Parts: sequence; C-alpha cells; structure tokens
Amino acid sequence: MDVKPNVSDVIGKEILNYAQDKPNGLSIEELVVVMPNVAQEQLVAAINKLIQQCQIEILKKNNSLLYRIKDPTKKSSVPKGADNEEKIVYSIIEEGGNKGIWIRDIRVKSNLIMTQLNKILKNLENKKLIKAVKSVNASKKKVYMLFNLEPDRSVTGGAWYQDQDFEAEFVDVLNQQSLRFLQMRKTSAKELKEGPLAAMKFACCSVQEVHKFISELGISKVNLDEDDLETILKTVVYDGKAERIVQMDGKSLYRAIDSPLASAPGLVQMPCGICPIIKNCSTTGEVTPKSCQYMADWLE
Repeated sequence: MDVKPNVSDVIGKEILNYAQDKPNGLSIEELVVVMPNVAQEQLVAAINKLIQQCQIEILKKNNSLLYRIKDPTKKSSVPKGADNEEKIVYSIIEEGGNKGIWIRDIRVKSNLIMTQLNKILKNLENKKLIKAVKSVNASKKKVYMLFNLEPDRSVTGGAWYQDQDFEAEFVDVLNQQSLRFLQMRKTSAKELKEGPLAAMKFACCSVQEVHKFISELGISKVNLDEDDLETILKTVVYDGKAERIVQMDGKSLYRAIDSPLASAPGLVQMPCGICPIIKNCSTTGEVTPKSCQYMADWLE
C-alpha cells in the first residue's frame, strides 16, 4: 500500500527548493508570494520541522527572520527546546569560535534590544550552553563563546597571564633560565677541541632543547609549549644577550653572545631617556632639571 506523503514534508521540500536560490536566506513573506496556495500556518509548521531536522537555519536581518539552507558540512549544535531568538543568539556566538564575541556585536547582529539580549544570554549561561570569558585586551569587557570551548590565547593571554594579570616575575624567571641554558652551552662549546666552527655550531640551541631544559627544571605550574619558549628566547635576543639564527627550513637556533657594552652608558641610565614629559622640560617653567626629583635621585 502506498503511503501518502505528509503535507508538511511536501511543503518543506518546496521551501528547500526555493531556498537553494537564496544563499542569504528568504523571509516568510517571500514564501507566501511564491507559494500562494499554502496557508501561512502550514508554512510556519513546515519551517519549524526543517529547523528541528537541522536542514535550515535562522538568521535575523533588521526586524525580519530569514531562513537559509544549513551547510551540511557544518556540524549542528543548536540547543534543543530553544526559541527562535535563543537559536539566533546561540548561532552568532557559535560563529565567534574560541575567540569569542562582544555583547555589542551580538546585539548588532541579532538586532535585539539589550534587555531582551541579556535575558537570553543569562538563560543560555544557566543551561551551560555558553560562557562569558574575561579578555586581557579589555579587563572590563567579556566575550561570549560556547561552553565547551577552550578560549584562544589571544583572549586569556596564554601562559603569561593569570586572572588577567601579567605574570612579570614568572616571565623574568623563564628569561633568566633560558639565558642560563644558552650560556651553559656556550661555555661547553669553548671546551671542544674540534675547531671554532664545531664550537659555534654546538653553542647553537634549538627551541626544543630549551623547552626540554625548562620542563625538567619544573619551575612552571602551567604547561608551556615550544611557542611559549620561543617568545621568551626572542626577549633574550631583544635584550642583546643572544642572537637568532634562521635556518633554511625556517626554524630558528639561538646562541648566547657577549654584550658589546659591559654596562649601560650614562646617557641611557639618565632619567631623561625615559621621561614621558621631556619635551616640556626647559630651564624655566614648571618642569626643569633643577626641580626634577628623578634627576636628584639619579645624581645621588
């Protein structure tokens, strides 16, 4: 016996056919025009069924809802039981990935009023579908992302930040220990009797070798990867205590060097060199060398 197709399924197939030519989505008003023989209630029922089957997704433009065919390669994670506004907000946050999205951008994309948006965000947070994460780029702002995502290091600051505070002492320790390893290798290289080229090659250290040394010291409470250690090694280079040698494969080696200056010259040590208002300093006026407390402390 032939089974008569469900009316909602038939309408749904027609909606999908029209949606194929509308990559930016189509509205219920457009469907009413192209499908004049179908009641609006039937259209809504068919659309809801397609949404539940994850065949189409909801967009919001200005004050209208648009419906677009969902990319089959994109895994659906739209929460069950959510209303249309929650699905829109959830989809916007999902697009932000692990870098998150500001609430201002969510409001612009969803076109929801702030009170309504805050209520939706709170509901999604209570359901553990999304979470708010503080960003190191703006301490008073939060970004929203899906609950199960690990925030990108551009949001958390990576290993150098703890609760948005830059761990300056931790970075200094890593800087010192990395330099110590480079200096140890340089000292050992001088003891080689295979010639200067062999000694120079032995003094060069890879990021992997420095990473292994730091890991074995156990001075870090967080897991550091090789990119973290390369960042530290670059600071050693910027300090003029090491040099970076780029290999043919694009990777870098690092080698300790002797600083050309045993100590900083007087001009560098003077407070004038880092004074933010030096352009206002003169022999007369409120800012003068004679009245400068920093200059007095330096002279003492």
